[in-house]
Amino acid sequence: MTTHQRSSGPRRIRAGGRSVGIGHPDKILFPGDGITKADLARYYRAAARRMLPHLRGRPLMLERHPDGTRGPAFMQKEVPDHFPDWVHRAELPKQGGTVTYAVCDDTATLLYLADQACITPHRFLSRADRPDHPDRLVFDLDPPGDDFPLVRDAAHGLHDLLDELELPSQVMTTGSRGLHVIVPLDRRAPFDDVRSFARDVAGVLAARHADRFTTEPRKKARRGRLYLDVQRNAYAQTAVAPYAVRALPGAPVAVPLAWAELDDPGLSARRWTLGTIARRLEENPWHDPPRPRSLTRARTRLTALTP
Repeated sequence: MTTHQRSSGPRRIRAGGRSVGIGHPDKILFPGDGITKADLARYYRAAARRMLPHLRGRPLMLERHPDGTRGPAFMQKEVPDHFPDWVHRAELPKQGGTVTYAVCDDTATLLYLADQACITPHRFLSRADRPDHPDRLVFDLDPPGDDFPLVRDAAHGLHDLLDELELPSQVMTTGSRGLHVIVPLDRRAPFDDVRSFARDVAGVLAARHADRFTTEPRKKARRGRLYLDVQRNAYAQTAVAPYAVRALPGAPVAVPLAWAELDDPGLSARRWTLGTIARRLEENPWHDPPRPRSLTRARTRLTALTP
């Protein structure tokens, strides 16, 4: 997605029978890179075929940067009144009331979110029809400092351990600092059970490699070890969507990987950016997704491994 030698950005983009307006298309969102709102919209138009399968039916948290990445930003849960009627919504309970979230089911909605300077959509790990029962389990792996090889080691370790439990898994860059390891679930288990299971998996891996990994949430107690974070596995928590742009210098993109790509010495969390993602969109390392699994048998196998 080149941002050079452009004329004025498009003010309307057609998608799925709709014409979506892009207000102030030449507004710079990434000042250090010259990336405009029109560039962001064009990218999400191109990425929609890859991205929408990971968004449909899911409530979203919208990370909005109306004045660009150097200006004030905010995380938006509630859908504003000015959003058009054709943007799908999901009203879900919270303590003392409800929240109405945006749901991105089509390309036009993805473009509309870009027009709202939503640089990064963050998705629920559950779908709106059963919000208490996730269909994704996520391990969030960020390095202590800049030790990305340690992140790769942790992802490989989780992959091997999940294989022992007969749970197929996927991996992606976050576009920020680390990787997400994801397990597709059959939606039978509620969040509390899923988080408990994830915590115990992390505990087994940390016990096997106590010098490198930890489940200690307190930073002072980690002593340079990588934290195996499972806290996203909870109701109304979110994780960055695959193919989402991050509000960081260079406009890095969260990208799905094949497991073999972890061994690429050039891999980093920000390997792909808005300027280099085009060829990657022609590939699909998650073209054959694993069948969602139950945690029931995996829990039995995990109990046998628990120290």
